[in-house]
Amino acid sequence: MLALRRAEGGRELKDVGVEQVLWRARLRRAGPGTLLIAGLLLGSLAGTAHARAGLGIEVLSNRADLVSAGDALVAVRAPRSVDQSTIRVSVDGRDATQRFATRPNGRFEGLLTGLKRGTSMLRATAPSVNGAEIAITNHANGGPVFSGPQIKPWRCQPTARDAQCNQPPSYEYMYKSSTTGLLQSYDPENPPSDVATTTTDEGETVPFIIRIETGYQDRDEYKIAVLFDPDQPWKPWAPQRGWNHKLLITHGASCGIDHQAGTAPSVTGDTVLGSSPTVALGRGFAVMSTALDNAGHNCNIVTQAESLVMAKERLVEQYGEIRYTIGTGCSGGSLTQQQVANAYPGVYQGILPQCSFPDAWSTGQQLADYHVVREYVEDPTRWTPGVVWTPLEIAAIEGHPNHVNSIILDSLYFTTLGDPTNPCAGVSDAERYDPQTNPDGVRCTLADYMVNVFGRRAEDGFAGRPLDNVGVQYGLQALERGQITPAQFVDLNARVGGADIDAERTEERVAADQPALANAYRSGAINGANNLDRVAIIDLRGPDHGAFHDAYRSWAVRARLEREQGELPRNHVIWMGHVPLIGDPNYTTEGLLAMDEWLAAAEADASDAPLAEKIARHRTVEDRCSNVPGVEQIELPGIGQVCRLRHVQSRYATPRMIAGEGVETDANKCRLKPLRRSEHYPIEFTDSQWASLKQAFPSGVCDWSRPGVSQQDTIPWMTYENAVGGQPLGPAPRSATVPLEGG
Repeated sequence: MLALRRAEGGRELKDVGVEQVLWRARLRRAGPGTLLIAGLLLGSLAGTAHARAGLGIEVLSNRADLVSAGDALVAVRAPRSVDQSTIRVSVDGRDATQRFATRPNGRFEGLLTGLKRGTSMLRATAPSVNGAEIAITNHANGGPVFSGPQIKPWRCQPTARDAQCNQPPSYEYMYKSSTTGLLQSYDPENPPSDVATTTTDEGETVPFIIRIETGYQDRDEYKIAVLFDPDQPWKPWAPQRGWNHKLLITHGASCGIDHQAGTAPSVTGDTVLGSSPTVALGRGFAVMSTALDNAGHNCNIVTQAESLVMAKERLVEQYGEIRYTIGTGCSGGSLTQQQVANAYPGVYQGILPQCSFPDAWSTGQQLADYHVVREYVEDPTRWTPGVVWTPLEIAAIEGHPNHVNSIILDSLYFTTLGDPTNPCAGVSDAERYDPQTNPDGVRCTLADYMVNVFGRRAEDGFAGRPLDNVGVQYGLQALERGQITPAQFVDLNARVGGADIDAERTEERVAADQPALANAYRSGAINGANNLDRVAIIDLRGPDHGAFHDAYRSWAVRARLEREQGELPRNHVIWMGHVPLIGDPNYTTEGLLAMDEWLAAAEADASDAPLAEKIARHRTVEDRCSNVPGVEQIELPGIGQVCRLRHVQSRYATPRMIAGEGVETDANKCRLKPLRRSEHYPIEFTDSQWASLKQAFPSGVCDWSRPGVSQQDTIPWMTYENAVGGQPLGPAPRSATVPLEGG
């Protein structure tokens, strides 16, 4: 975990347990003793473990084996006795010393460019001391880095230079008007007279001018916005004083599977500026987004993470090191934050999920349940004579008072993401799958979009699905509460059925494919939350009135964290407000300020405590949920205010929860136990009803007291470069000692 050690004039945080995450503290050139945290990058110690009497190499911009686009920001560490002007650096034996110099921050640092595709050996030497070397593996700017073979077809933007959608970055400027208070276009050649100023959270007063960089990586668009004075230079080792070395990542919405380049989410919108000019950009944050982190454009966890890793590398190489990174976004934006934070720890240090979803595939299970239940309750011809369903009884089995909720969610998965014949952007009608006319065509489903993660089914070669409803007793709690009759319960479970791989209804229930189910857990596509203790979370939530952002999901994440940590998680805060979905219009701004304070406090902790402990120890905020229906606020000694879900409120539930699953809702396939009449006491079934139940559940019913089938921890930092289903990247490369010749 992250341990801190004293360095000359400051502190250095370094990861000694999770090789993929680096949180370094740097000396700031503003003066001795001033702290600069070069934070939580995707790197390793990569050279900080060099011999005391020798050199060490540290790749600052990324893990040394995940570098892309031919660039890498590198520092060479040397003992005080070494004159840095005597250090020599080479790449594969070719001299690269001219790229390095003693920079204003005091380090011997350089930006390598033009690295060849594949692995290069970087070596540093100096007289009278041991040298160092490290292997740097460079990947194409168009990707992939660790996501594996790329989805095809893929349509690039019209201005692309090649089939990987590459093109040079472009830059535009905006400024905040001192007259209108609005952002407007800025022309450096003809600067306006009404440029406002802003004072950053580091006390630097600078013109409120923003530069927005737009470029392409991983076959898609990224954006980076920073306060930027066009008349001043900017180097990664000497950034302009308007940047506070913090990063905010914005996200899109929904969940989609486009096969074409899109547009990165806004880096200057209301969720960034909020209601105050001192928020986000005005406070000195860099703001970044990638098209692939917009779940409505790309709902694949692996390419979401890959695009963020590549864009953060670009930011560090061009602008400088990062203290910490905060994510923000609602709906699909929350989905990206929470599943990536767990599967690729270190991409974020704090997240602000709003109207949140924990991940795509446990949510997908809820959507699949809605689909099969809808197929039954909306078709009276499928009801046994004498069985009738009212809206209240349908609500009782769905766990939501508004049936529209299930209609919207069902259309999202089985129509948009589960039906292979549906259109997806970038795939022509002629290219798209049709079971009769084009059986080898492109299947527009989320599972097929994530085939590198799930693998293929032996019987048809299609991607496997981690969805299952075998043994699920739909409406069980409604039966026990007297909200539906035994006849309704039996008829529902005998006739609910399932859907085949082409989303066509079947009389049989759905059985999850293997290894897709296991891979969903291993990859983090089902978010087990086992790595989330190392990220600070403020969940911003409002009540749901049928707009499919079910409020229970905030507590689903909390329950998963509590299961993993064995106690109420201290890194997870819920703000439950009265405004539907978002909680409160001010939550986005207030949440960012609170998260910044929280992470700054953890950053300043110089103890040897693990990162998770520091996050918990320095939490500066509590739950908020006063007077919200279905939720109660209590005071716990030593913890403070806690929002607790009132489980008797059916509006915060799902069909699977009504069937007996806990609020965690991440057992996509339950383990089975025998169907026993006694377990339904005092409910009485007729002999014919019981015979129907036995036929509906020939293998048994769900045993929710046990973990689900194949349920397991998410393995952090999986790569799909060489293996379908993925394999851990393993420890990041570190610099090795090169003994002094003759020594």
